Amino acid sequence: MNAKHIESKFAAMGARLEVREIASRWQLGDRKWIDPVDYAVDIRRDGDGEFFELRMPTHLSETVETTVLQCEPKQRHLLLLIRKPGEAPQLDRFLCGHDEREWFVAAVPGGASSVRQAMDALQPGDVRVALARHHVSSRKRYERKNRAFRRQGEWFFVPEPALVVDEQLVLRNEPLRRGGGKPHLVEQLYRTGGETVHVCAKHPNGILDKDYRELVRVNPKAAHWAWRVMRRNPGVYARGTVHHSDHATITLPVWHRVVMNTETQSRTMANVAFLD
Repeated sequence: MNAKHIESKFAAMGARLEVREIASRWQLGDRKWIDPVDYAVDIRRDGDGEFFELRMPTHLSETVETTVLQCEPKQRHLLLLIRKPGEAPQLDRFLCGHDEREWFVAAVPGGASSVRQAMDALQPGDVRVALARHHVSSRKRYERKNRAFRRQGEWFFVPEPALVVDEQLVLRNEPLRRGGGKPHLVEQLYRTGGETVHVCAKHPNGILDKDYRELVRVNPKAAHWAWRVMRRNPGVYARGTVHHSDHATITLPVWHRVVMNTETQSRTMANVAFLD
């Protein structure tokens, strides 16, 4: 892996990249590498501010190939490709860049070969439909605010001005989060449909009721893990202000449908340690 070449590409967009090798451990009984099994892309902070970190297990350091497919210095974005060889080579793509106040890294689904293609791939279907319906130009389709949507981090808000909801079911100052990331605090939130899940710190994405009951049966102590009952994958609508410590506050004067970017559809999401 040509670390210096990759570091120069990150430097071109005003960022630092540090490649850190981590000693791998070999499990004799199962004859496999463990702890860590795979590489990780993260954003860390030191005395000089934020930096990107690529953590590479030593057993992968000689075989994994890393390259930057495209760097857009003015836009402060680049598309990173990590190739793991094998009978079926694994090609992992990550969009790295700067959004408002902070650096970010996002796993990109599909086969993007440019920054623009990566940004397109991260826009969910509902957003693409709204962009087409409102005839948003290619220049404005990646902005955080246009006729089709508002965006804050990984969340898109698509206007639904005709939506009528039962005000008694509207939640106030409700957190909106992906996994264990920092929450986006929504002034008014309305949910409909979805499936009931049990959520705790050990299971931030939630588990179904049958899985919860089985877990508690096998491990009775799990019943004391500060669970919350929530809805997973419901229809979610937001109105009012949306706050997040890393982003400028946005205001939604009418109801907006809430949709997350497509990062979770990428297999390489498991290699992203960074959570907004």
